[in-house]
Amino acid sequence: MNVTLNDKEVQIRLSEAARRALQGREIPLVAEMELLFSCLIRKRVHFRDHHEDVVATPVSDRLAVRFRPIMTRACSIRSLEGSPPSEDFHIADPRPYIPRWLAIDFRKGEWKGEFGY
Repeated sequence: MNVTLNDKEVQIRLSEAARRALQGREIPLVAEMELLFSCLIRKRVHFRDHHEDVVATPVSDRLAVRFRPIMTRACSIRSLEGSPPSEDFHIADPRPYIPRWLAIDFRKGEWKGEFGY
């Protein structure tokens, strides 16, 4: 299945376990693709329940996705572990940074995700 983010098509790849887990949900799941700009670039996928205050693009009635570029406030080696202080990073044209694909799995009771270009 595919979804369009900022006029760019993103392929959504769901494992069979993820499909089954989504079917059992009452609240839609949001998969947030986070691209962190810092000393290095880091990619992460965060999962959370969908709430009205979360802006996300629906993929189905049980899944929505969003792309969130962020940047750290400072660049230091100590900030590479854990969650460094960060803020949203406005990109004038986000299309080149939006991934081509997002893969979602559900293993041992946890959502797993990765995205790529």
